[in-house]
Amino acid sequence: MPAATTPPAAGRRTLAVLLLIPVVAALALSIFAWPAARLAPRDLPVGVAGPAAAADAVARGLERHEGAFEIHRYADAGAARAAIEDRDVYGAVLVTPGGTELLTASAASPVVAGLLREAVTAQAPAGAPVRVTDVVAAPAGDPRGAVLGASLLPLALVGAATGAATVLLGLRGAGAVATLVGAAALAGLVGAALADSWLGALTGDWWAEAGVLGLTVLAIGAAFAGLATLLGKPGFGLGAALTILFGNAFSGMSSAPELLPTGVGALGQWLPPGAGGSALRSVSAFEGAAAGRPLLVLSLWAVAGLAATAFGARRRPAEAVPAAAQAPVPVG
Repeated sequence: MPAATTPPAAGRRTLAVLLLIPVVAALALSIFAWPAARLAPRDLPVGVAGPAAAADAVARGLERHEGAFEIHRYADAGAARAAIEDRDVYGAVLVTPGGTELLTASAASPVVAGLLREAVTAQAPAGAPVRVTDVVAAPAGDPRGAVLGASLLPLALVGAATGAATVLLGLRGAGAVATLVGAAALAGLVGAALADSWLGALTGDWWAEAGVLGLTVLAIGAAFAGLATLLGKPGFGLGAALTILFGNAFSGMSSAPELLPTGVGALGQWLPPGAGGSALRSVSAFEGAAAGRPLLVLSLWAVAGLAATAFGARRRPAEAVPAAAQAPVPVG
């Protein structure tokens, strides 16, 4: 029989856990708190339209905020509106004979819409009003984008739980793939029913929203299961870090990727939660504009994860059965 764990060994394990937990807690808090504490515009795409001289003056005013805005010039108000609806820019400043008008899209980010309002109003001449038009308004059921921002963590948890259960239950091959796909499809339907039909936080095509929600859960679940299949126990930790910790903290869903520290927002858009959030905004409020790239990212994660889950187990050697666990041989 194997020797029982000695008290000194148990004490060392307890000490290791006690030392590890504060480190993990500090790391998790830092990952979530650091980006939130450093919110500021970084190359935020903004349009400017109007007579050349007046538009140049507006652009120079915005460029005084070094590195904050990425200026796009448009010929007229129609072109600027189209750019907002296509998600090329977050807003646009129109210089007209009647004064300055700011076009925003609170559906893209209520935080950015408020930031643009403050920046443009601050540089306007004293006493000159700035008209604000919300070209693509946030849904009445979620005017601050709180529901959309809060939805990512539950999706990540559901996806991670599905991936973990698939591996822990010993599902392999077609059975594992069917489980991951089926669970994601059901999660997408339930998510759309809650966020769209009940809360009114999503207002786009219902089936498109359900599809994006389901694909997000599938990408997360498949990635989690694939990593756990290939790497074993370390894969569970890596999957949780990518899909729950970094994926949510770096998604920019509560603000915008361009408001996060340099590089963080871009990285977040290559992880399933960030890509899923961007795709969901596009199909919900912008009729699918700019949804191509995030949908591609989600698809890549899903396909790679499903392939690793289905075929990765064949490449790992079977775990040896401990001698003590083998059936005893009868004597005599």
